[in-house]
Formats: sequence, structure tokens, C-alpha cells
Amino acid sequence: MTIREFKMPDVGEGLTEAEILKWYVQPGDTVTDGQVVCEVETAKAAVELPIPFDGVVHALLFEEGTTVDVGQVIISVQTGDAGAEAPVQTAAAPVAEAAAAAAPAEEPVAEARQPVLVGYGVSTASTKRRPRKATAAPAAQNGTAAPAAPAVPAAPVLPAVPAQPTGERPLAKPPVRKLAKDLGIDLASVVPTGDGGVVTREDVHAAAAAAIAPQAVPAPAVPVAAQAQAQAPVAEAAPAADTSARETRIPVKGVRKVTAQAMVGSAFTAPHVTEFITLDVTRTMKLVQELKDDPDLAGLRINPLLLIAKAVLVAIRRNPDVNASWDEAAQEIVLKHYVNLGIAAATPRGLIVPNIKDAHAKTLGELSESLSSLVATARDGKTSPADMQNGTITITNVGVFGVDTGTPILNPGESAILAVGAIKLQPWVHKGKVKPRQVTTLALSFDHRLIDGELGSKFLADIAAVLEHPRRLITWS
Repeated sequence: MTIREFKMPDVGEGLTEAEILKWYVQPGDTVTDGQVVCEVETAKAAVELPIPFDGVVHALLFEEGTTVDVGQVIISVQTGDAGAEAPVQTAAAPVAEAAAAAAPAEEPVAEARQPVLVGYGVSTASTKRRPRKATAAPAAQNGTAAPAAPAVPAAPVLPAVPAQPTGERPLAKPPVRKLAKDLGIDLASVVPTGDGGVVTREDVHAAAAAAIAPQAVPAPAVPVAAQAQAQAPVAEAAPAADTSARETRIPVKGVRKVTAQAMVGSAFTAPHVTEFITLDVTRTMKLVQELKDDPDLAGLRINPLLLIAKAVLVAIRRNPDVNASWDEAAQEIVLKHYVNLGIAAATPRGLIVPNIKDAHAKTLGELSESLSSLVATARDGKTSPADMQNGTITITNVGVFGVDTGTPILNPGESAILAVGAIKLQPWVHKGKVKPRQVTTLALSFDHRLIDGELGSKFLADIAAVLEHPRRLITWS
């Protein structure tokens, strides 16, 4: 019987860390090769991780909500395959550290990056752990994996664990450290009750309750309102303290972190120019209704965004130089002979921009199917990193929120982004008379290094011309 470890894999998209969203297994569960054991959130996508061997779950090394670096062990499994890896001498808590001590025996197997069902395993260099501040820290990393910590003396680094000096860093798992930080508790002041002197979540909560309790002592001396509060259950005192806070701090991670980095990078790298145009889209709205009634398009999602996307593709064909990117290292402008059309999508995890590959080559029906699939996948949080790479131009539909227009920021690496405002019935001069018409405003932001004012204006004007007279979808194609 051996202990095998599964590390946070690199899914092949430059992943450096991921947050564990959900565990699908618990210690003691039997797992099989290819079974999904957890769901993690990478930069902008939720990914299910299958385990590449059979066995019984020995320990989960991190709790849900923890951000883990690529290459760190996240789960250990007992297997009966004695030849697969060097056996771990103990089932004790520091499984990851014991495996690290056995690493020389594993080197021949891990010389090449091995497939782990989701991307590839981490290269040898990336599996090195950060240096620890104290010799006792490895035990803190995996303190709750199993209760048999005293059985580890076979590993050379662990004899110092029992003799932890009082001045050293308190032993606690990363989630417990985060909890203590959020509650304003100094771990050094917490009395540990876990095995081997490890501080547990319960210890931190107890310390927080003790810190609040003295503040409640003067309550009996306060008039009637305070006496009524004193009669409430003691357990309700802690939430009362939390709700009185004037600020709430939310960790920046996952989609929000990546979006922030991308927007700052784009705003301060590409010189943005934004132009606006207000137009009558009554004919386009009529065409949308006619297409909905067309039996040849039955079952397809037909909406204004579909025709707007088609108008953008027609305008790109008429102004191909807008479809480009800036290569800073080579000091070159890269003209793209394909269009990967990005669609900004609001999801429960934040804003993402997947793109339709080779949108320029799709028929109206194919474009409709791609849009529907893209949006549904994004809302389910299943968009893959590959679906968000190599975009060329993006559309963001702020009109669905009732907004007239905006000044969108470029998706990094792209040349332009079109914001579509709300379509509203407004008075409009049509054929010499003021009539109610369907009107909207478009805003085009573009990279002024790639697109000068004339080209950007022509591109936006062509989009508007197609939407004002949708027959140009045919005559200009």
C-alpha cells in the first residue's frame, strides 16, 4: 500500500494558481482513474480536475475557498500499486513533505511532463516549494491530513517538530491563518487544541468570542434597551459586532483579480480613443422579427446582437486594417486575416470575454448557434481558457442594462471594442417628418497606435450604415 499525491496541475494556459471551489470527495472515499475529485477556478474559468489513478482518498490538503499554487499537493490517495511510486513511510499529516523527501526516487518518472487528464503535470522546476520561515512550518501545511504525526521521525526534517520554540510561527493551516486575519486575531495569542499544537478554526473562533465578551460586561448598567439585548442568546453577540462594521473587505482573487490586472494594463498601455454614433435601427428590428418567423431559422436564437455582430463582420471586411494587434517586442503591427469575435459576458463569477473563433467564415445560422453556445457556457462558468484567447475585436452589450452608451476599455491584445446601447423608441426625423423610431447609440473604443481617426470613423460609420439599412448585409458582403 502506497500513498500517491495529486498536485495542482498546469492546464496548459500559463496557470500559476487556482482556487479550490468544491471538493467532490472526502477522506475514505474510493476514487477511480479519471474521476473528477474537485472543481477549481483558474484565471477566468471553472475547471473540474480528474485524478489519474485508483485508490482510497487519504487526505484533502486544502479546504474549499483556498488559493493553491500550481505544483502544490492538493490530495493524497492510498493505492495498492507498489511499483508506481516510492512508498511513503507513514500516513501522517505531512504527506506532502514526506513525498518531497522521496522525490529522488520519483525523478526518472517525472523527467517529462506527464499528462494528468487536465493539461499536463508541472515541470520539475515548478514543483519546488518556497523556503519555510521555520522548521515547524511543513507540519502546519498539512496539519489536519491525519492524526498520526508522531510516526514521522523517519523523515529527516521532522524531528524538530515536537520541540517547537515558543517564539516560532504558530502552527495553522492557510485557511485558519486567513480566518484569524479577517477576525483580527493574533495567532500567537491563541491556545492551540489541535494535534501537535496546531491552531484550529474552533480555536480562532473561541479567541474571537473571548475578545468580544469583555465589551459586553458593562451592558447590565445600561438602561432598558441594553437590558433587552443582554437577554438575547450569547451566540448572537458575535454577529452583532460584525454587522456594526462600517466597511467590508473582500479579497481580490479569481475573475475579479485577473479582470482588474487586464483593465489596468490595457488602459495604461494602449492609447484609447472612443467615438460615438446615434442611429435609427428600426429596419434592423423589423428584420429581427422576420427572421424569427422564418422556418429555415426555427430553433435558432435570433436577436439584435446577432445582426450587430454580422454588421461588425461586414464592416471589418470593408476596413480590414482595423483587425490587427500591436507587437511591442518586435515593433510590428500584426494584421489578422481572421476574426475571433469577442462577446463580453456577465457571469456570477464576474466579467469574461470568450470569443467566436473564425466568426468571419460563419453563416448567419452558424453565428447564432455559436453565440448561444458561448453565452450559455459562460453563464454556467464552464468557459475554457482557450475560448478566451486570441480575440481580435469585441462587442459589449450594455444596452441590456438600460444604459445608453459607455466608453469601453479594450480587451488586452485587441484593436477595438464596440459598446451597444439600449434600443429605445424615440422621436426621429424620417423622410422629412418626425416619427417614433427605434434608436440606439454605438460607442467604439480603439487602439490609436493601430487605428487612426479616419479609419476608426469609417469603421464605425459602416457598422451604423448596415444597421440602418440591413440590406447592406447582402450588398456589402
